[in-house]
Amino acid sequence: MQLNGSCCCKSVTFSVESPHPYPFMHCYCSICRKTQGGGGFAINIGAVYDSLQIEGEKHISCFSPMYTNHETGVYEPSPGQRYFCNQCGSGLWVWDPRWKELVHPYVSAIDTPLPIPPERHHIFLDSKPDWVHISETGADKQHAGYPDVGSLAQWHEQHGL
Repeated sequence: MQLNGSCCCKSVTFSVESPHPYPFMHCYCSICRKTQGGGGFAINIGAVYDSLQIEGEKHISCFSPMYTNHETGVYEPSPGQRYFCNQCGSGLWVWDPRWKELVHPYVSAIDTPLPIPPERHHIFLDSKPDWVHISETGADKQHAGYPDVGSLAQWHEQHGL
């Protein structure tokens, strides 16, 4: 599915091909929460990095935050690079050199209507602020850290999407 996105001020527009466009993971980690989480979380989806087409590239800046590694407990630089519009501050996408072939646009920057996921996963709830309430009913799944759902592609395959 081709996705079109933009920042709030429209200085940056982009398109990207996403074989996995269902926004099913709500991330409450400190990085997502503090860089994109107005509701206490952020949602990224998977897309193909080589398909990313950008207009207004001169208005893009990158931020590589520090974080507490959940596996080691060490406060360290995140390898993930967060891209945003340097005019209005809108978050655009995350790119991580560990998965060079992928880019993860923020759902909040996508202008294309997205499909509704059959379930949602709330992840890194051990970082969730107390003021955020998550309902315990419905198809939503809850995880203290990263869930064992496999890759985005595997989740889509498991759900026939």
